[in-house]
Amino acid sequence: MNDNSLKSDTFIVSAVFVMSNKLEQRVCIKFCVKLGKSATETFEMIKKAFEDEAMSRFIEGREDINDDSRAGRPSTLRNLEMVAKVRKIIRSDRRMTIGELSSECKISFGSWQTILTEDLGMRRVCAKMVPKLLSQDQKNHRIEVRQSLKERTQNDPGFIKNVITGDETWVYGYDIETKRQSSQWKSVTSPKPKKARQVRSNVKTMLITFFDIKDLIYYKFVPTGQTVNQTYYKEVLIKLREKIRKKRPDQFQNRSWNHDNAPAHSALSIREFLADKQIPVVPHPPYSPDLALCDFFLFPKIKTDLKGQRLDDIETIKKNAVDQLKQLKIENFQHCFKKWQERWDKCITSGGDYFEGYYLYI
Repeated sequence: MNDNSLKSDTFIVSAVFVMSNKLEQRVCIKFCVKLGKSATETFEMIKKAFEDEAMSRFIEGREDINDDSRAGRPSTLRNLEMVAKVRKIIRSDRRMTIGELSSECKISFGSWQTILTEDLGMRRVCAKMVPKLLSQDQKNHRIEVRQSLKERTQNDPGFIKNVITGDETWVYGYDIETKRQSSQWKSVTSPKPKKARQVRSNVKTMLITFFDIKDLIYYKFVPTGQTVNQTYYKEVLIKLREKIRKKRPDQFQNRSWNHDNAPAHSALSIREFLADKQIPVVPHPPYSPDLALCDFFLFPKIKTDLKGQRLDDIETIKKNAVDQLKQLKIENFQHCFKKWQERWDKCITSGGDYFEGYYLYI
C-alpha cells in the first residue's frame, strides 16, 4: 500500500470515528466503494471504527443511503369510528385548529391532519365576504323570483328586449385600484413591490343610469348636496319616461322597469306613479347585487378604468364617467342581459345562495 493509500485510509478511519449512527456508516461505506476499496478492506475499517454496531451496505452496488420504504406500524387511530368522531367534532365547531383538536382528544397532530385532509377531504379556508348572510326564506325568495323570470322569458321571447334597468352609484375623484391593476412584473432578485394603504377620495358625485339590451337610455348626475329620496327619484322617472318615448317609441307601451329595493325605489309614491302609468316592474329580490345588471355589469365597467386615477374636481369626474359610458357598444349590453339570464340558473343551482364569482363583472 503506497503513501497516498495510507493517507486515504487514515482519513476514512478518522471520519468514521466521528460519525455515530447508521446513516453516517452508509456514507462512509459508499465513500470507500467510490475509492475502489475492496469489500474486505471496507468492512474491516467500518468494523474497526464502529465495532459491534458495524454494518455492511453498498458493497454490492447500492447507491441510496436512505432507509428502504416500509409499511411501518399500522395506525390504530384512522379507523371508521375515529373518522366519524372527528367529523362530528369538526362540524360542531369548524373554526377549531388542529392543535385544539389534538389536545382535546389526545390524538397526535399528524393523525388529525391526515384524517381531516385525506379521510374527510377537508381543507381550511378563509371566509369570503358576501353582501349579507341570507336566511333560508331570503334564499327561497331569490329562487322563486329567478324561476318566475325564467318562465316569463320562455312564455314571452320578447320580454328581455323590453326590460329597462337602472340604479345610482358614487363616482369618486380617486378610487382604490384593484389588486390586479397594482400588479407589476419583477425578476427573481428584485424586491416585491409595495403600496401604502389608501382610501377613496371625499371628492365624488352620484350618477344615475338607465339602459336596456340595446343602449344607454338616460343618465343624470345628482346635484351636490341632493339626496336621492322618493321625491327626487320620481322626478328622474318622469324624465326617463320622456326619454323612452323619444328613443324607444316602439317600446313605450310594452316596457318593463327593473330596479332594486332601495327605500327611494320602493316608496309608496313611486309604486303609485308606476301603477298610474301602467308600467310593470320586474321583481328584484333584496340583498342581491349578484343579480342586478348595474351592479355586476355597468358600474364596474365604467369605474374600473378610473380606479387609481386622481381627479381633483367634480366636472372632471363627470367627464371621465361619461367618456366611459360612451365607449359601451350594443354588444356589451346584449352580453350583459345574456349573463343576467345565466345568473338566474346559477342562483337556482346554488340553492338561492350567493354563487362563486358573483362579484366579477362581465
